[in-house]
Amino acid sequence: VQGKVTAGSLDVHPTEKALVVHYEVEASILGEGGGHVLGERKEGQKIIRVKSLSPSTDVGALARKVVEECKLIPSSRLPQVEQLLYYLQNRKSSPVEGKMEKKEKRTAKPRELTPFEGMELNEEASITRVDEYIELLYEGIPEKIRGSALILQLARNPDNLEELLHNEAALGALARVLREDWKQSVELATIIIYIFFCFSSFAQFHGVVSHYKIGALCMSVVEHELKRHDVWREELRKKNKSAPENGSLRRDQDKAVRKYHGLLSKQEQLLRVSLYLLLNLAEDTRTELKMRNKNIVGLLVKVLERDDEELLVLVVSFLKKLSIFLENKNDMAEVDTVERLARLVPCDHEDLLNLTLRLLLNLSFDSGLRAKMVEVGLLPKLTALLGNSNNRQVAMRILYHISIDDRFKGMFVYTDCIPQLMQMLYEHGEEETEAELISICINLAANKRNAQLMCEGNGLKMLMKRALKMKDCLLMKMIRNISQHDGPTKSVFIDYVGDLAAEIRAEEEEEWVLECLGTLANLTIPDLDWELVLKEYNLVPYLKDRLKPGSAEDDLILEVVIMIGTVSMDDACAAMLAKSGIIPALIELLNAQQEDDEFVCQIVYVFYQMVFHQATRDVIIKDTQAPAYLIDLMHDKNAEIRKVCDNTLDIIAEYDEEWGRKIQSEKFRFHNNQWLEMVESRQADESEPYLYDNDNDNDRTDLFYSAEGALQRTFYLSEL
Repeated sequence: VQGKVTAGSLDVHPTEKALVVHYEVEASILGEGGGHVLGERKEGQKIIRVKSLSPSTDVGALARKVVEECKLIPSSRLPQVEQLLYYLQNRKSSPVEGKMEKKEKRTAKPRELTPFEGMELNEEASITRVDEYIELLYEGIPEKIRGSALILQLARNPDNLEELLHNEAALGALARVLREDWKQSVELATIIIYIFFCFSSFAQFHGVVSHYKIGALCMSVVEHELKRHDVWREELRKKNKSAPENGSLRRDQDKAVRKYHGLLSKQEQLLRVSLYLLLNLAEDTRTELKMRNKNIVGLLVKVLERDDEELLVLVVSFLKKLSIFLENKNDMAEVDTVERLARLVPCDHEDLLNLTLRLLLNLSFDSGLRAKMVEVGLLPKLTALLGNSNNRQVAMRILYHISIDDRFKGMFVYTDCIPQLMQMLYEHGEEETEAELISICINLAANKRNAQLMCEGNGLKMLMKRALKMKDCLLMKMIRNISQHDGPTKSVFIDYVGDLAAEIRAEEEEEWVLECLGTLANLTIPDLDWELVLKEYNLVPYLKDRLKPGSAEDDLILEVVIMIGTVSMDDACAAMLAKSGIIPALIELLNAQQEDDEFVCQIVYVFYQMVFHQATRDVIIKDTQAPAYLIDLMHDKNAEIRKVCDNTLDIIAEYDEEWGRKIQSEKFRFHNNQWLEMVESRQADESEPYLYDNDNDNDRTDLFYSAEGALQRTFYLSEL
């Protein structure tokens, strides 16, 4: 006989401070000539316990010792052993350990479920006596409980699972007893499901759990127990209603309450182990789909009514895992998921609070569920968590999603959110601002009242100082949003016009210039001397150069157009821009961007501003073809473009007689186009019979107009 041992994978033990070494033994029987006659392969695993591992342990030294003493681990795997030991050293003991990350394939056992409560088990189970324990499963309920409890003792040690797996009689008997007797004894059902839970903790054993249809049975158990709980609560409610303040009925009521809590405790043990098993099996998406078809979401949301924190941790973990799929998220939207989660925010259980927030974050991608979160009062609760360092980031992400909706931006005013956000920005100093923090600030700054709160005190001064020093584009985007609001907020920016104008240079990054230019373009302040600003910072050449198609990104060119529109409100500025040759550059840009409604609208708005001033009006009317372009755009499909064009052409028509006739003619032609087409087609068709009888209408000459008369009549009506 010849044997060969091959080392396999290395992993950590799911529940203990230990490493698991997988290996394969290949045994061969050799013939007389040394040839191979018969061979067999068998897989095994070795548990290396490191109970001495503590936060102060030298992981490197311990790893070297493990490799030296275990011949199954080659020295080349020393770095991997050290990494696994480091993981064990930092692993926190959690009832849902191993389920928090989607990639994890094992699940730690739940906190002790005490399935032996009220039972005397003085003997220690032995793997060699499994057959004796199986015989007990064919007796009465007490014997079945004892036999299954002894097998559970063995199953809780992962070293025994492989041997139990090959004992089909044991697993078959346990599955049969569970299927037939689970309604008769909560203790019995809890113990047997716990046994199969131990198998479900390892992905390689999921097949045997599925083979005996334990998952489907657990779904039935959970559904049945939830219905039983509804019955218990209804009975208790009726007794509470009928019981007087004192007397024998009151004592009976107290006894009923104690009984209810006793039943509830045992039931929650059963629910926990059943749901843990289902959570393990849900690692397979096909199995998870089967659970969804049996309403797993509805059952889990129903359990959210409970008060047991460990059970709630499990349920929220399960829902969080399910929520990454659209179909499950839609199922959650149809039941009261958000309402039941809202009562858990905040709570004293740190793990439960964190999991609840992460589930809410997944759900907050849905606009309808975001609205529900606001409706049930989560906005002030989430704001209060911004001061909690452990949950601040996830709370801020949820708030960011809520801030996306314009309908909810104004509601932040009634919370303490904005002062806290401003304080966080201030505390960052010269460090890079967190993406979540600046993102929510940008969104909220788009609301006028929020912007006013941000500017209170030295708010705007702090923002401008930090943005200009760090050249922080996102912070400047927030400032730009603040600057768009009319009212007292806009006048506060007068002190920073020079600082912003100084940043508009060709050598600066386009993204940075875009935000600074956009902020300046928003400052439609009557008292601001734009001519002085343009001259002092030599902005006119920069603006003209950037109007050339392709000279910069379209976003920056558009901001240049908007900036020109803003400064053109000033008479002196408009004249200066006209002399610089900006108007032909705008027309050239209009030709290049005629398919972009935003560009067209903003360029037409510049013309609208310029025709108010004598100097620029004469340039536009006499030296350019801008009026002709405006006439062409007068009937554009975009309503805003049509509106600005009409207003601009009305001013041009008032000051220039020749263009006035052209504009009037074009308006007439458009309004009467269909009628004219009909008249022209009739005149062209000489063979068309008369529409009226000549004998009766010879004297009704007023019914027959010449083409000119018809035109005059129609024009008169159209003017009305």
